[in-house]
Amino acid sequence: MPVQQGSLELLQHPTSKQLLQSSIPARLAYVWTDGTPRVIPIWFHWNEREFVLGTPSKAPKLKALAKNPKVALTIDDNTFPHKVLLVCGTARLQPVNGIVSEYALAAERYFGDQQGKAWVAQLASMISDMVRITSPVCRPSRSDFLL
Repeated sequence: MPVQQGSLELLQHPTSKQLLQSSIPARLAYVWTDGTPRVIPIWFHWNEREFVLGTPSKAPKLKALAKNPKVALTIDDNTFPHKVLLVCGTARLQPVNGIVSEYALAAERYFGDQQGKAWVAQLASMISDMVRITSPVCRPSRSDFLL
C-alpha cells in the first residue's frame, strides 16, 4: 500500500532518503516582511527529526522569519524523471556563538571532508556567530514526476 501524501513515513521512502543525503541545495520558501514570497537556495542538514539550517546572524531573511516563521523547503533533482521532496513547517531561530554545528556537517556533505572543513574555518574567521534555523516537518509530499 502506498504511503499517503502528508505522512511522515514519506521521509523513509528510498527517493526521499536519497534527496535528504544528496548535495543538492534545498530551496527555502518564506514570506518577506512586505508580504511577498521569497525562495532561496540554502544548505541543509537533516537530523531524522527536523531540518537544520545555519545562516550568519545579519542575514536579511532572519527579520522576515522572525515576523512570519511559516516556511516550505523543497529538494529536487535535475534528472528525468524529476524527484521532488517538499516539506513545510514553522521555523525556530536560535542564536549560536560560532558556527552552527549542523552547518559544518552540511559543508562537509556539499564540499567533501577536507574542503568542507576549510570552508567552515574560513567562515569562522569572518563571523563570530550564526543563527540555527530549525523546522520540524509537517505534511511532507514526494513526487517522482513523469511528464
